[in-house]
This record gives sequence, structure tokens and C-alpha cells, in this order.
Amino acid sequence: MTQRTILVVDDEPFICRSLTFVLRKDNYRVLEARNGEEALAMIREQRPDLVFLDVMMPKINGFQVTEQVRADPSLANVKIILLTAKGQESDREVGKLAGANDYMTKPFSPTRILDRAREILGQG
Repeated sequence: MTQRTILVVDDEPFICRSLTFVLRKDNYRVLEARNGEEALAMIREQRPDLVFLDVMMPKINGFQVTEQVRADPSLANVKIILLTAKGQESDREVGKLAGANDYMTKPFSPTRILDRAREILGQG
């Protein structure tokens, strides 16, 4: 089976490191970006299978990144899970409207991240 690629996007280094660690342990190829601009460039260049994308980031937020990815038909296969500290239903709706595949509220356990990655990528 080919190794799946996951992009972790968060401006909080601790979150990036912990997600990257747990995903790499499960044999995913993991890339990291620290803001929305980096994320968009990496998505277009690397075409990851899945993106864990923080909503609240400098420059371009997670909703905007999601909308731009969904506006590009060549990126249709990229799955996006939005990560946020805001658990309000209105945020969830904005995320779904932007085209996110799922929405997870912080804090979350590394196990939960792994479970969602496996489910979304059809490996669970």
C-alpha cells in the first residue's frame, strides 16, 4: 500500500509537533505548514491526501484556505478536517459551507486525530 500524505497546518508549534509525531508513528508521510499561505502553496505543490487545518491563523484563515482549495477542481481529492478552539455550531456550519470534510474542536487527543485520519482516508 502506498504511503498516504497528511499536511498539518497550525500556527501553534506544539500542536504541529504532537500531531506530526502521532501520524508519523502510524506510518503517514507528514508535512507541516504554519499559516494559510504556506498551506495553500503546499497543498497545490504536494497534493496531500488529507489536511488537518487550523481555523484561526494569520494571513489566510482555515475557512479561506478551504474555499480556495475547493474552488480548484484539480484539488478535488484533497480531504480537509478543520481544527478549532471554537466549538460553536455556527463555526461548524461555516466550515461545512467552505467545503471541509469534517470539523474537530480543540483540545483533542492524538488517538482521536489518528482515528479520524484513518476513517477519512478509508483505512479505519
